[in-house]
Amino acid sequence: MRRRKTAVAAGCCLAFLLGTLLNVLFVPGSEHPPPPHEGAPPSPPGAPFSPPEEDGGGRAALERQIRERYEEVLRYRQHRAGRRPLRPRDRRLMDLAPPRTSAEQPGPRGRAVGPRASGSAELSLEPPLLGCRDIRNVSGVQYLGSGYTKAVYKAVLNRTLAVALKAVDFGGHDIARCVRQFSALGDCYRLAAYKIVKEMILLQRLRHDNVLQLYGYCYQDSNDIPDTLTTITELGSPLEMIQLLQTSWEDRFRICLSLVRLLHYLAHSPLGSVTLLDFRPRQFVIVDGELKVTDLDDASIEESSCTSNSDCFMEFPARNFTLPCSVEGRCQNMNEKRNLYNAYRFFFTYLLPHSAPSSLKPLLDKIVNATGELHWGIDETAAQLERVLELYKSGGYLQNTTRTPKAEYRRVPEAFIPDENYRCWPSYHHKGCLLSVFDVNEAIEICDSYSQCKAFVLTNQTTWTGRQLVFFKMASNRILPDPDKITYVKVTD
Repeated sequence: MRRRKTAVAAGCCLAFLLGTLLNVLFVPGSEHPPPPHEGAPPSPPGAPFSPPEEDGGGRAALERQIRERYEEVLRYRQHRAGRRPLRPRDRRLMDLAPPRTSAEQPGPRGRAVGPRASGSAELSLEPPLLGCRDIRNVSGVQYLGSGYTKAVYKAVLNRTLAVALKAVDFGGHDIARCVRQFSALGDCYRLAAYKIVKEMILLQRLRHDNVLQLYGYCYQDSNDIPDTLTTITELGSPLEMIQLLQTSWEDRFRICLSLVRLLHYLAHSPLGSVTLLDFRPRQFVIVDGELKVTDLDDASIEESSCTSNSDCFMEFPARNFTLPCSVEGRCQNMNEKRNLYNAYRFFFTYLLPHSAPSSLKPLLDKIVNATGELHWGIDETAAQLERVLELYKSGGYLQNTTRTPKAEYRRVPEAFIPDENYRCWPSYHHKGCLLSVFDVNEAIEICDSYSQCKAFVLTNQTTWTGRQLVFFKMASNRILPDPDKITYVKVTD
């Protein structure tokens, strides 16, 4: 019996020792970090790694997130050249500010030192801006789409001006996830609304032809929450890559050129180098043929710090890059290079080379390859695309081509050919062959290259580059008068 008790005691001691050893080896802090929350947006390619947020902390964690986002908004309003008194409507932007703690109450002399006081002047927007009165009687309201945070609607003001209205989507991912975690709809709204405030500030500070225009904003009560924010912006058409691939090379080149001009501006903006962390075609719209960035709530001016080159690692789905670490401890041109490689993989590789003029293809291939390998920065890329534009507009790309007509053509002034259309690709007209040319000689060269082409009609219309639009015809059986057109008929093959 005594031996049995000794064995049991020894077993208990061994179990205790094993349990202690297991607890030491597998303490909670040594476990792998949990996977991202279900449904959370993935980190954008090329973005620096950031650990996932913890669910714990309750309201204190939510207040910390609100304060961090509020302070981020303030950073984007610094470096203002001069300040002006705030209009009452401007102060409404600060209604979203986090509540002050006792340490942030006004000091002995009545001077407020908290974020609400310091932020008022920083968050003011410049006039003239549209407001609630302007959108009170909108018409033609149409839902356009939504993302993780915002919903976007099309509306018509005064039956004349079509605009886009952006607001926090109460049924969107950001609000739903926050409410599920913290059960505080009002504070969750404030957290999401700061992304809209940040975007408003960036739209104001980044003034460029390829940045969407901010027209104004409005506060109104909605969903039992006072002062919900709606922004009023320029309206654009969604960027549909499938449709773009079916357009003329000239229009596709315009998209790439406007994107490069935008990225060149962002690399040298008044805020410093700006990177678009959520860089996807859906973040852009087309306005009058020009590409414009519309979503800036995920833009950043933060430059990654480093101690060695290995800290400057950019990871993309197809390949990775390591940039040099500067003596100042910053990854050299990381914001610029991230934007440029995203432009390559989403735009250049699809839109630039295909169906381009044959004499321009070597230069275009060089541009695509150099950006795909990040051998060039944005300055060199912009200079090379501007060179392509100049060659195309001036007809310089035709100088090294043989331009001996294969057939003779008869010129018929003030005349056009109705019907007699055939289809070609790419064409400006879906039922005919409508192309742009530099001059009559190029039109003759194009007609000679199509076996079905028997005539062409020079119109008085031009493209954005100033090139003339020409209809190519498969016959000339009927010629009618038109003072604005000139017809050329093939007389010999």
